[in-house]
Order: sequence, then structure tokens, then C-alpha cells
Amino acid sequence: MIGPSGNVRVYLACGVPDRRRGIDGLSAMVEAVIKEAPGSGAIFGLRGKRGDGIKLL
Repeated sequence: MIGPSGNVRVYLACGVPDRRRGIDGLSAMVEAVIKEAPGSGAIFGLRGKRGDGIKLL
């Protein structure tokens, strides 16, 4: 497992985002909701409705 360095910010989405979106849709959602650039080096976690899966961007 490759772990992030010590200076990485991690954002977890509250609620139930639509994880069926592709990388472009998820990136646009991150920019609109969190007001953070997806390429900033931060990790964005999106949890599924049932809680059994997660997508990291």
C-alpha cells in the first residue's frame, strides 16, 4: 500500500454524492462544492449510499 505524505489534506464528502459519475463529473463536483482544485494534491473521498464502497480522487 502506498500512503500519502504527511502534508496531504484529505476531504470526505458528507451525504451521498452520485458516484456513478466519471472522473470529469466528480472533478467538477469537487470544484463546485468544496471550492478546491482536484489537481491540488489533496485526496477527496466519496462514500457510496450503502457505505460499502468509496472512490478516491
